[in-house]
Amino acid sequence: MFEKVLVANRGEIAVRAFRAAVELGASTVAVYPHEDRNSVHRAKAFEAYEIGERGHPVRAYLSVDEMVRVAATSGADAVYPGYGFLSENAELARACATRQITFIGPSAEVLELAGDKSRAVAAAAEAGLPVLTSSTPSSDVDELVAAADAVGFPLFVKAVAGGGGRGMRRVDEPSRLRGAIEAASREATTAFGDGTVFLERAVVDARHIEVQILGDATGEVIHLYERDCSLQRRHQKVVEVAPAPALDPAVRDRICSDAVAFARHIGYTCAGTVEFLLGSDGRHVFIEMNPRIQVEHTITEEITDVDLVATQMQIASGATLRELGLTQDSIEIRGAAVQCRITTEDVTDGFRPDTGRITAYRTPGGSGVRLDGSVGLGSEIGSHFDSMLVKLTCRGRDLETARARARRAIAEFRVRGVATNIPFLQAVLADDDFGAWRVTTSFIESRPDLLEQHASADRGTRILRYLADVTVNRPHGERPSAVYPVDKLPAIDLTSPPPPGSRDRLRELGPDGFAAELRASTALALTDTTFRDAHQSLLATRVRSRDLVTVAPHVARMTPQLWSVEAWGGATYDVALRFLKEDPWERLAALRTAMPNVCLQMLLRGKNTVGYTPYPVEVNDAFVREAAATGVDVFRIFDALNNIDAMRPAIDAVRETGTAVAEVAMSYTGDLSDPGETLYTLDYYLKLAERIVDAGAHVLAIKDMAGLLRPAAASTLVRALRSRFDLPVHLHSHDTAGGQLATYLAAWEAGVDAVDGASAPLAGTTSQPPLSAIVAATANTDRDTGIDLAACCALEPYWEAVRAAYSPFDTGLPAPTGRVYAHEIPGGQLSNLRQQALALGLADRFEDIEAAYAGADTVLGRLIKVTPSSKVVGDLALALVGAGASAAEFADDPTAYDIPDSVVDFLRGDLGEPAGGWPEPLRTRALEGRTDPRPVTALTESDLAALAGTSAERRDALNRLLFPGPNREFREHRETYGDTSRLSTNQFFYGLRQDEEHRVELEKGVELLIGLEAISDPDESGMRNVLCILNGQLRPVRVRDRSVESTTRTAEKADPALPGQLAAPFAGVVTLSVKEGDELRRGEPIGTIEAMKMEASISAPVTGIVQRVAVSGSTEVDGGDLLLTIATD
Repeated sequence: MFEKVLVANRGEIAVRAFRAAVELGASTVAVYPHEDRNSVHRAKAFEAYEIGERGHPVRAYLSVDEMVRVAATSGADAVYPGYGFLSENAELARACATRQITFIGPSAEVLELAGDKSRAVAAAAEAGLPVLTSSTPSSDVDELVAAADAVGFPLFVKAVAGGGGRGMRRVDEPSRLRGAIEAASREATTAFGDGTVFLERAVVDARHIEVQILGDATGEVIHLYERDCSLQRRHQKVVEVAPAPALDPAVRDRICSDAVAFARHIGYTCAGTVEFLLGSDGRHVFIEMNPRIQVEHTITEEITDVDLVATQMQIASGATLRELGLTQDSIEIRGAAVQCRITTEDVTDGFRPDTGRITAYRTPGGSGVRLDGSVGLGSEIGSHFDSMLVKLTCRGRDLETARARARRAIAEFRVRGVATNIPFLQAVLADDDFGAWRVTTSFIESRPDLLEQHASADRGTRILRYLADVTVNRPHGERPSAVYPVDKLPAIDLTSPPPPGSRDRLRELGPDGFAAELRASTALALTDTTFRDAHQSLLATRVRSRDLVTVAPHVARMTPQLWSVEAWGGATYDVALRFLKEDPWERLAALRTAMPNVCLQMLLRGKNTVGYTPYPVEVNDAFVREAAATGVDVFRIFDALNNIDAMRPAIDAVRETGTAVAEVAMSYTGDLSDPGETLYTLDYYLKLAERIVDAGAHVLAIKDMAGLLRPAAASTLVRALRSRFDLPVHLHSHDTAGGQLATYLAAWEAGVDAVDGASAPLAGTTSQPPLSAIVAATANTDRDTGIDLAACCALEPYWEAVRAAYSPFDTGLPAPTGRVYAHEIPGGQLSNLRQQALALGLADRFEDIEAAYAGADTVLGRLIKVTPSSKVVGDLALALVGAGASAAEFADDPTAYDIPDSVVDFLRGDLGEPAGGWPEPLRTRALEGRTDPRPVTALTESDLAALAGTSAERRDALNRLLFPGPNREFREHRETYGDTSRLSTNQFFYGLRQDEEHRVELEKGVELLIGLEAISDPDESGMRNVLCILNGQLRPVRVRDRSVESTTRTAEKADPALPGQLAAPFAGVVTLSVKEGDELRRGEPIGTIEAMKMEASISAPVTGIVQRVAVSGSTEVDGGDLLLTIATD
């Protein structure tokens, strides 16, 4: 045996050869170009030497001179070529022989014969093997095109020195032949240094059968039976099986005998493969011989127990097959084996080779599972070499067992950081035709659905990527509180069902009976707004579903006497999509499950639904149907300007459900008890109430959004409503000035049927009065709510801890303010205006904004101020303060200012006509020169079908139609990071903390355990390495620190909108053959791009003159990088 073996290859086959050599007692030598210095094979050898010229790593592995130089200087007495690169190069064999170095493989003469596909076919014919019609090899395109008629179509263009699918193209019609010849020749030149090709007749729907042979120097040749390699894509094998399933024994004998006969005829030594095509008629034809070991040799090893690589080395060192105990009679098939090639190919992008660093690498094991690879955690996958990560070989007593093992093993793989073909392999292995082996070479191309199945969820990696980004960039600062809200929840029995509540009565009585019961009851009914309006008013609507769903079971069991819980609708819908990256429908469904006994209430903006502009009636109807079906029991319906016509479609839709309550609100403003009030008088509200009742409301609501309803006015209004109408009256107010408990007292003494309140830590100022205060104030009176005060108070520590976790968004009033009676800003908007002022740098001038708001309201005609009309006033106020103008100056000359779009839309009439009429001449002057309003986009047939479809289809359509921008951002977030609603609030807003174990429950019984180990300093690109622990394994994550300015030059990207800008089609090494000033025709080749096994030409996208070349020489690029610009006439 040899003393030292140099392996003239890289990656997996180099490692495979090193192992075999070491087992045989030899030392090993590795070679590597500079770009491949981090490959595992370099460290696996006893010695390793750099070869080649920097910038041309593939060329280095193709250099005979470099291989021989290193072999000589290292003292190697043998060279093992593996497969690919120089494995079929006769010059290497001759060079080794000249220097008395053994080439582990056949002789140079045999390599030349077998490596020349055309000569090999001729030799096969001489040996009596059936062959296909083929042409004479040539590099002359015209000569080959002329020879095509004699060969016939379909045909293959094949490189004479080809292998691994490179330099090979199938052509079905003459018009495509010339381009295919040019492409195959270029690819062969790059891969093998020889662009000579020939044409060969193609066999349609054939099986690709190859026979493994071994020959020694005595002329003895044996076969190790066959492999079926029919599962191919672009003529590259994907999955191989041994032995060939369902092969007639007589056919097997003929094929194997022909393989041995051919090898003996050409004097073959060492390991090789004779390849055949087997037609559907059972006839086979010789196509080529590969005079080397092949990628799929492992399955033959598994079914014959013969180490082919070690045997090659032993034969080359002089051993005979008989001495090795290898005779034809001794070779037996034991079971079956399947090999899958795991590659870094992105199946969703046309199998584009992906590049990057492997951030997670978990492999399978167990009985019958073999892995041959050379990568691991942290390995860098570049664009220069083959895309294969690892070969998976699974064996079993039969094909079905081997297949089941392969499916299990594939599912165990976890490769992160680069895309892989694992989902595709899973689909192939799961295919019924694969199991029955109804497989030909067209199997993959005839099943495009294989590309659409088994997509990996990759939930852990995506969640980790989000957490690492938040940890580095801290968009909301550090965690404000170390208290966990869940620790503050009272200890109660959550396993027992909640007691009957309002929802049970609604189901029993129906909407009309339920409303009548409310009217007849003496107990004051309570709605808990903590789940929606309270945090909308105080915390910019930022409270996440997780914190609401956590406490919901306690609310259902501790305060079941609540009339309703306001938990959905209004701003919570778009904020969930826009900021919290949650699906609002998932929140509603989860709350319904957690609180099955208490009515859930939502805020519905009339025909605006939960949006800010009117939508077609089909959208309104579908929204109400879906909301009612998902869990809404009470719909509080309102319109920003108290326009009953805008509310009527929603009222009708709610009544049509037959199960939900239509609570219709009149929005309150001004002071009806003021003798000077001329617009919003008692008469105004009573006429409005009459229209609401006539429209079909079940409950009449008073919506006091700014907390302007004073005790005397409340008493007057409630008494008047109850005396004139039979409907129950429900009062909603905000405690901005701090006196609304007095208003509530006056209202319930006047007979109001229900009021709204919030848990004390989220009550007061711009929120509602505290629930506990209302419960205590009515206790032991005829209006007693029936709610246990102690239970109500026991929930307050939880909400206090929740509020602390959201402190970055808690920019509401630190105390009540009486200024609300002057500016009349609604509670929720008052908090949000402070956030806007902060973002605009106007936080220290908030009194000016309040004054501008009052002035804007005046010049616009004293509006009912509630979303979206309040936004109109607020936007104008901010614009005026920013411009340093007063409302009066704006009214005098509105054309002198940039008017916010919301104001223009209002003046056009998009929200309806205000109660006081249009402000003239302001309206006319402001609209001068303005374009007509954008027409409402009509629903398409697909929209209507989705709205009438399944629940999931309807929800997706509603999200898209109501909030297209936020919904798109939400979808992109879920695609990038997964379902981040599963994170705790501290994790979502503040990221990871060192020395703590973070748990993330993905679903029942599936939990991630995450730890933070270290964060590196930023590099010149502003990137930090975040070292995490995920389920006990190290997981590095690269994160852009957005606070650091990058100092590296970034590649210029091509603009897809400009046809003269040529972009790199994918990542790889680009070599352009043009210069500035060259004239180009559209479609003319201007260069090539090489990536892994793929080499492609780059053509001019337009006719013109090269204006600028953005890359020089052989340049590594990413997909989309600008290569050159072409000036067109």
